[in-house]
Amino acid sequence: MAQPARDLGPVPRYEVKRTTAAITVDGKLDDAAWKSAATIVFQFPWDQQTGAKQKTLARLLWDSDYLYIGYDCEDADVVAFYQERDDPTYKDDAVELFINPDPTQNFYYGMEMNARATLYDYFYAWPQLLIARVNFEGVKLATHIRGTLNQTGDKDDGWSLEVAIPWKNFSELGKTLPPTPGSVWRANLNRWDGTEPNRRLSQWSNSGLSDPNPHNPARFGELVFQ
Repeated sequence: MAQPARDLGPVPRYEVKRTTAAITVDGKLDDAAWKSAATIVFQFPWDQQTGAKQKTLARLLWDSDYLYIGYDCEDADVVAFYQERDDPTYKDDAVELFINPDPTQNFYYGMEMNARATLYDYFYAWPQLLIARVNFEGVKLATHIRGTLNQTGDKDDGWSLEVAIPWKNFSELGKTLPPTPGSVWRANLNRWDGTEPNRRLSQWSNSGLSDPNPHNPARFGELVFQ
């Protein structure tokens, strides 16, 4: 059970711009469209963790077909072993998207994606029930590793990930898909970095929990579609 949240003030807001330029989902984040998207810088809420504080940046865009998210992760040692859909990718070097199209309630979708572009997706009827049998359809997902995967001892530069999610996957909670300009969804973006016992969880919006735990929909940030 999640711990009570600390008083951290208002949650962050992010304006998700609509793009008319094509995005090739190859994990490299070098399409011109990404230049128009504002940058999210992850924070490190838990000082008790011993993993390195390595920077993570994220951006979001949308068009009539997809919601796009790009992550760029500094990482001196990229490690990811899980390769099958719905494996526990959060145990690897991984990024997460928690997203709720209906802010009047606390249910949300989760996507946990490791540096091998392996996806674990689910629906969380928070806090009672996580439904792991949910499988998003038509997702485009790719990573680009700047270094050598699973080779500890050398020095990597990092890795990046792009994901394009068809709007139909949000149909249980999304009242209008794609969202109309001005619509507000709730979301959080997270990163699990490093291997046990030296791991680090970083986030867009601080979950406010005393122990490293990203699951607190009351502290999800706001996505405002433009």
